[in-house]
Amino acid sequence: AAREFIEAQPASTRIGLVSFAGSAALVQPPTFSKDDLLAAIDRFTFQRGTAVGSGILISLQTIFPDLDIDMRTVDPLTGLRDSRQGMPLGSEARDAKPAPPPPSEPGSFKSAAIILLTDGQTTTGPDPLAAARLAADRGVRVFTVGVGTDKGEILVGEGWSVRVRLDEDSLRNIAKITGGEYYYAGTAGELKKVYQELGSRLTLERRETEVSAIFAGLGAVLMLVAAGLSLLWFHRVV
Repeated sequence: AAREFIEAQPASTRIGLVSFAGSAALVQPPTFSKDDLLAAIDRFTFQRGTAVGSGILISLQTIFPDLDIDMRTVDPLTGLRDSRQGMPLGSEARDAKPAPPPPSEPGSFKSAAIILLTDGQTTTGPDPLAAARLAADRGVRVFTVGVGTDKGEILVGEGWSVRVRLDEDSLRNIAKITGGEYYYAGTAGELKKVYQELGSRLTLERRETEVSAIFAGLGAVLMLVAAGLSLLWFHRVV
């Protein structure tokens, strides 16, 4: 399904890939090359953890390279660590940063969007709702796609296992905060339909405004969950 989504996008649309498990990373910078994107998907590996907030933040920093994120606004533990460790005298003045730009209207930035595929159950990293509010302040929409079930599934790796469970409330809230939309994909077939709908929607918007980049946030663990479902129903990886 993810492959078909990429292949269906116009040649003039740039797509970037961000993977997130225990942490998040830009695995493929925005590119017009569909071959590079498909190769990046093939490199995804099975990892523990789901850092949804980190995935959103990395996507935002890729869309806005000059964006300076104050981690204390999205990770309450950062402020706690600072208060315990103390700060050198005068460091506040030296580290003073210009005030951020005024917030944009949620959903008003039409040049890029974030597509977030995950079970929505954050296990590590920054607060995803705080990250979503940062995206909303920049006008970037986050379209969330939930996979799995609320009962959860056990994923087994090399010497470890982890339960993943769909958290629809979190995904709905992320989409609502940013002016995006939530989609549920309980099967590989439904996931394919979701990608088709998203592709058609973003292509239509592109005719009205210049959509220069679409960022697909693919959780490495959850991507493999979807791949397993696809193998079960279609005998192939999404």
